[in-house]
Amino acid sequence: MTTNVPHYPRPPISLIESNIPNWNIDIYIGGSTGAADAQLLREHNITTVLNCAVNLDIDLVQQLDAQHEQPLCNFGAGPIRYYKIGLIDGDGNPESMILAGYHLMRSSLSQQIPEKPSYKVREKGNILVHCRGGRSRSVTIVAIFLHLEWPEKFPTLDSAIAHIRDKRQLHPDEWFETPKPMLIELAHRAVMMETSLRQAGFGKETLNQDL
Repeated sequence: MTTNVPHYPRPPISLIESNIPNWNIDIYIGGSTGAADAQLLREHNITTVLNCAVNLDIDLVQQLDAQHEQPLCNFGAGPIRYYKIGLIDGDGNPESMILAGYHLMRSSLSQQIPEKPSYKVREKGNILVHCRGGRSRSVTIVAIFLHLEWPEKFPTLDSAIAHIRDKRQLHPDEWFETPKPMLIELAHRAVMMETSLRQAGFGKETLNQDL
């Protein structure tokens, strides 16, 4: 039996937080249409895009690689740096993959891009985290990031989720699945895993020594 789930309109992308401490960037969350709009990304100085969806691929190639030939799928350079963590919007994700999403988001911001012609996008700009609708998987990863990176403002994971629901304009009638309950549960477990790693001397502190 299929249940009719309410869906409400929301912007292609939404500004979640500006000038994140220690990172000095703005974080956006969006859906597939926002992530696929190269002009919109440029308007918001978004140079990094993290796709959280395993069942969504976006062709952002603007300059085909010299090795490309038909009938190969397009590959080459795009207008942004593109990263992907393939999450399922529901059951089926290991908690380690949720934690990996946080670390991928964090690492994409601290990565040092070399001065080589094959690395087309080197400037540091803002980040867009997206999934198909920008209402569950992307919300989960960004909530973990805000809580762990800015605990003074977001002392709990739930406070970060509440903030994102407001900024992303998610209607209260859909909060029961924004994010999905199993993703929230995994997010709490991922935070506990990260906390344990830090207490053991690994994790954020180790990464920060090179920043």
